[in-house]
Amino acid sequence: MDDHFERLDLPRRFSINAAELERAYLARSRAIHPDYHLAGSNAELTASLELSAELNEAYATLRDPFTRATYLLKLEGGPSASEHKHLPTAFLAEMLEARERIEEARFGCPDDAAVLAAEFEKRYDGLLVEVQSDFDRLAQLSPRDPERYPILAHLRGILNAAKYVRGLIRDLHAE
Repeated sequence: MDDHFERLDLPRRFSINAAELERAYLARSRAIHPDYHLAGSNAELTASLELSAELNEAYATLRDPFTRATYLLKLEGGPSASEHKHLPTAFLAEMLEARERIEEARFGCPDDAAVLAAEFEKRYDGLLVEVQSDFDRLAQLSPRDPERYPILAHLRGILNAAKYVRGLIRDLHAE
């Protein structure tokens, strides 16, 4: 098996039903779990441990929409975060203002932090909707279509922005 989607026998796409993912993980986990191979040879136990670790990694990656999108972008041949660091100036200015608002909320009313958290979560969810839309557009194109790279680059930009917003959410909840 070459990728996490194959390991879990799921279609290679961004949109995944969480219950379907959970069922696939549990079914495969039961089949390869090391506890079921204790009576076997050392080679069988070692193989079971390796397969179990790979399955756990696949599940952890696909369970989180951000890591799933990042992983899928890599599989599709898109740029990595280090290859494509660009974020629009307006977005960076907005994030600088958001950081200032986080600092103000820390010293202000706890309700301010709750309002900010909801705002950031909404922004993050909106970015994931854009990710879904781009992956849907990408699925309509052949692997050699020249229109793929602009979509892949746009996806990387959205994921860079989503990572930044996730950092804001994390920082807002930090003590």
